Amino acid sequence: MNPENPLTAIERHSCPACGAQTEWQPSKQQLACGFCGTESPYGINRETGQAEEIDLVSALRELPEEHRGWREKKRSVRCQSCDAVSVFDPERVGKNCEFCGSPSLVDYDEIKAPIRPQSLLPFKVDETRVRESLRSWFKGRWFAPGKLSEKALIDTMRGLYIPYWTFDAQVNCDWEAEAGTYHTVQERVRDANGRVAVRPVQKVRWNYASGRLDHLFDDELVAGTQGVNAALLREAEPFPTGDLVPYDTAYVSGFLVEHYRVVLIDAARKSREKMHRKLERLCGARVPGDTYRNLRVSPQYSGQTFKHILVPVWLLRYDHHGKSYQILANGYTGKIAGHYPKSFWKIAGAIAVALCLVGMIALFR
Repeated sequence: MNPENPLTAIERHSCPACGAQTEWQPSKQQLACGFCGTESPYGINRETGQAEEIDLVSALRELPEEHRGWREKKRSVRCQSCDAVSVFDPERVGKNCEFCGSPSLVDYDEIKAPIRPQSLLPFKVDETRVRESLRSWFKGRWFAPGKLSEKALIDTMRGLYIPYWTFDAQVNCDWEAEAGTYHTVQERVRDANGRVAVRPVQKVRWNYASGRLDHLFDDELVAGTQGVNAALLREAEPFPTGDLVPYDTAYVSGFLVEHYRVVLIDAARKSREKMHRKLERLCGARVPGDTYRNLRVSPQYSGQTFKHILVPVWLLRYDHHGKSYQILANGYTGKIAGHYPKSFWKIAGAIAVALCLVGMIALFR
């Protein structure tokens, strides 16, 4: 995508003064015109209250058409290199993928229209603040090559909304395990010289245990992005879903939007796996005694619902010696996570200093 002609999302909002396109300003929480500076307070329709939850079982069978498709005409392109899909106004043209830099972009059409986002988390941290944070972040990378922050071109950072799925479920879970209790016994042992000694030895007494856990999972997150590194996303979380607002095109004005590549059925499976692991930890904490083994959980799920949401991130992608790197900042909290190259000479110098210190300590001893 051409940095001078970025792909923008879904719908235009005109300036009431000059008619130019306005963009969402995170620092002011309103629309503003980049041409004449006029600010446009934007009222969000909140008649529906909280974001709508969609029944998961019904959706997996057949999602109603009213929940599908974007509200405005759009164009989608897929990167043939990283497989990310971007959504933007049809009259805009992108040349490179915003996620990996590849020029191999092709039109993307689904068999079915995509599931529309029900809600989103608006940008709260503006670009100026993120750039300052990035400069400080680069300075704290001790093993990064010198002048990396200059080569990374912080000015090429882009704000975008990436897709997430959230899942809710009420769970009634029976569990059973062997509960262990520590106790100490005195044992006679023979040392290397053949002498007999008595020493305390810790043993475990095992007993059968069982119980039942009732738990509500609320907004369990599963990322739907293909373009952003999953490990970096986990570092940049959380995205506080309690602050979600109903989806409105004003919030995405001026930003890129990534179309989900993890489809609903796969996201639901990942969510169930995450829930199951959490249930094992929660049930394990209820086993009496000092330790446990052979834990078995038998969950029954009900009231399963989901939402498709968008969350804000600032993304910086740069190349160094032929390798691509990503740094992202949470667009709501400002938390930064990223990958960066390591300098061989700095690492070698640190190892040499450490070896010298070890040698000096050994010498004094």
